[in-house]
Amino acid sequence: MLAAGGGSRFAAGPGAAHKLLADWRGRPLVTWAVSHAVESGLDPVWVVTGAVDLEGVLRDGVPDGVIVLPNPRWAEGQASSLQVAIGAARAAGLAALVIGLGDQPLVRPEAWSAVARSDAPIAVATYDGRRRNPVRLAAAVWDLLPATGDQGARVLIERRPDLVQEVPCQGDPADIDTREDLLRWN
Repeated sequence: MLAAGGGSRFAAGPGAAHKLLADWRGRPLVTWAVSHAVESGLDPVWVVTGAVDLEGVLRDGVPDGVIVLPNPRWAEGQASSLQVAIGAARAAGLAALVIGLGDQPLVRPEAWSAVARSDAPIAVATYDGRRRNPVRLAAAVWDLLPATGDQGARVLIERRPDLVQEVPCQGDPADIDTREDLLRWN
């Protein structure tokens, strides 16, 4: 799970908390997405962090077994966080990664597991026909992903539709980017 960004659209004013730490339905926002990934049966579950220290929140707010992967280059963009996850997956000998975002608390465990079951090079969750997260990336496509910049797998998905399988999912892929989003979805 990628949870390293600065959350700049959310932070408004001095002393504003990072969105991933914001209270959402009684818990820090990020714990919802991480818990759903864990509940899906994925193993291991990694959280790539950067702009904000999430270790204490994750230790106290989600089931055991979640591993934090720090990204010291988080400010360089989402591609750097994706590359941290790919590096860990290569080291662990994994055949695929399932990537989601820490600010999408309503993506249900069933969506994570449905995408993970695909054997396509790239599997993308769809909600009412719209592509969103999570996304499964087989090891065969890791070298095709951006290594720099603020884009993740979307670039590859758009360039290589022949590699993509859509996986219909239930739930809501809404992401919390602003304080208004937090109030609307809370």
